[in-house]
Amino acid sequence: MGSFSSSSSSSATAFAVIVVLALVLLLDSAILCHGGETSVYVRKVQKAVGMPLDSDVFRVPSGYNAPQQVHITQGDHVGKAVIVSWVTEDEPGSGTVLYWSENSKQKKKAEGKVTTYKFYNYTSGYIHHCTIRNLEYNTKYYYVVGVDHTMRKFWFTTPPAVGPDAPYTFGLIGDLGQSFDSNSTLSHYEQNPQKGQTVLFVGDLSYASVYPFYDNVRWDTWGRFVERSVAYQPWIWTAGNHEIDFAPEIGETKPFKPYSHRYHVPYQASNSTAPFWYSIKRASAYIIVLSSYSAYGKYTPQYMWLEQELPKVNRTETPWLIVLMHSPWYNSYNYHYMEGETMRVMYEPWFVQYKVDVVFAGHVHAYERSERVSNIAYNVVNGVCTPVKDQSAPVYITIGDGGNLEGLATNMTEPQPAYSAYREASFGHAIFDIKNRTHAYYSWHRNHDGAAVEADSMWFFNRVWHPVDESPTSH
Repeated sequence: MGSFSSSSSSSATAFAVIVVLALVLLLDSAILCHGGETSVYVRKVQKAVGMPLDSDVFRVPSGYNAPQQVHITQGDHVGKAVIVSWVTEDEPGSGTVLYWSENSKQKKKAEGKVTTYKFYNYTSGYIHHCTIRNLEYNTKYYYVVGVDHTMRKFWFTTPPAVGPDAPYTFGLIGDLGQSFDSNSTLSHYEQNPQKGQTVLFVGDLSYASVYPFYDNVRWDTWGRFVERSVAYQPWIWTAGNHEIDFAPEIGETKPFKPYSHRYHVPYQASNSTAPFWYSIKRASAYIIVLSSYSAYGKYTPQYMWLEQELPKVNRTETPWLIVLMHSPWYNSYNYHYMEGETMRVMYEPWFVQYKVDVVFAGHVHAYERSERVSNIAYNVVNGVCTPVKDQSAPVYITIGDGGNLEGLATNMTEPQPAYSAYREASFGHAIFDIKNRTHAYYSWHRNHDGAAVEADSMWFFNRVWHPVDESPTSH
């Protein structure tokens, strides 16, 4: 009997050692929590450093009144138009865009409009917006702004025709700002071998509001900084809290004034009544942009628009339903915790009903990807208020890690909640690569890796055409 006890004790000890070793091996790659994975990669905690005004990325183009801050975005609902925008500093100058397709010698002209604004002690340059229409799909176009010795030439490629199996690659950037980390993020995106064709930008552009008196010169420097990308491929704009620029203490009481003057979007093409919520089709994707900082309660314009918009989405034409917003609904960081909760309560049942594939948000200066979850059973009386796995629900991705001056969000809630699949406090960008109507490959790239290194990835299976659980494909 004694020898049996000794043998049992030895077996128990051996088993305990094996369990401990297994846990050590698992912890070597991730911290196990109640939820998914918290990356063990720890970026050195330090405040982001702003690039000085004399940085080369802020350089003003040479020549009197040369066009600067050139940027483009989609100009209609279906991808056959482009809004070209730029600024001239000295005088209005020409508002004409000269453009032609790669395989044509015929040059066409489009005429734009010019606007200016004042903000506290700042007066803007002359801001031009010109819409080029009736473009051919899947075609490279060259375009020129400016006159004589200050003419500047750029190009872009239109998307393929809207259709269910049109492949397309989107980049994801949010909360960019104009720090050295911001420059690293943009360079990283440009160097990514997956070659994003259009950026889905989830809000917080220049961070001019963090400078003294909302220094609007920083809107100009940011425009020159990102020109190297956004003059050549569309960025789809979402308004964040740093676009509000509401500053009654200095007499500025019109929200979104600088942003709405500088960044035009085709909101009227989707019957929106304001440029802060709208939709577009691009290739096989239907993209809905929402405003976290405009009224969204019942009976408000945004609510009524979204209620009418979601039933219009034809998943046989555009299988991939993507939503952009600034403030995340599912966030396990202590920064901005639950700020998106009231909007979630209003709209999440619709997202589940219409089987949204993915929601991209920013605001929290870190990275996080959720499981497919919903929290729509609560009705005050029943007390059912815990997120549950739901294969009709979107994946929620927070990508507010562009590199802004405010630095990283590093303080996470513990334990990691079950709805959180992966989180990491690093700067970076992401790629959403649509292959066909059933599959898309998603990858997130941290700045401190080489351009090709994926820190997080998963295969997305379309919620209408291939609605199976993708969890085993994520890593």
